[in-house]
Amino acid sequence: MSVTVVLADDQPLIRAGLRVLLAETDDLKLVGEAGDGLQAVELTESLRPDVVVMDLRMPRLDGIGATRLIAERHPATRVLVLTTFDDDEYLYGALQAGASGFLVKDVALDDMLAAIRVVAAGDALIAPSLTRRLVDDLIGRGPAPAEGERRAGRGRWAGAGAGRRPDPDPGDGPVQPAAASLSAVTEREKEVLTLVGSGLSNAEIATRLVISPATAKAHVARLLTKLDARDRVQLVILAYEFGLVAPGR
Repeated sequence: MSVTVVLADDQPLIRAGLRVLLAETDDLKLVGEAGDGLQAVELTESLRPDVVVMDLRMPRLDGIGATRLIAERHPATRVLVLTTFDDDEYLYGALQAGASGFLVKDVALDDMLAAIRVVAAGDALIAPSLTRRLVDDLIGRGPAPAEGERRAGRGRWAGAGAGRRPDPDPGDGPVQPAAASLSAVTEREKEVLTLVGSGLSNAEIATRLVISPATAKAHVARLLTKLDARDRVQLVILAYEFGLVAPGR
């Protein structure tokens, strides 16, 4: 079955290039194009695509606002952000809104197609180097919130200072699972969660723990289910909030 895709970008030239690229694949099918964020939300409502490839700077409604609405209303549709701006502000905003992937527009064409497939399969696409940058910034902002604070429903970036982003309102966008607990997680799964939080890929986790990549992938899948996490990005944040990822560890 083909993966259905909606392109959302206010630049016709960018959409035209991606249209040609998708037309050359057998397993990816372009079903709609949007020139602004509001239209992207409307097309998602009517077409229910598997993936929306989303620009961030668009008229009427920007990409972060559109991503938040899509994630709230249509959680089965994944959003892959494709932007010119490799900036932490945009990265955090997109992930908090519910994006499952974040790419910069200078990405290789084959990597772009691979990213759509990965996101459609339910995984998150953030390069290990970018994941490590995210974790390094989080752990540099101070200690993770206490268990009681997490259960009180604080936002995903709660406790973050550094003058970067204000704490989001808990009602804005998909909220980090506040009731997630490590009680059902095995020691091996805890090891895997720690390595995911450190930015390691499944292949790197397999090498570190001397297991097969398929076994590493299975552990990650079980963690997603047990912790009620939407994708790998939320596992990274949970690893930080549980204190598994910390300075010097």
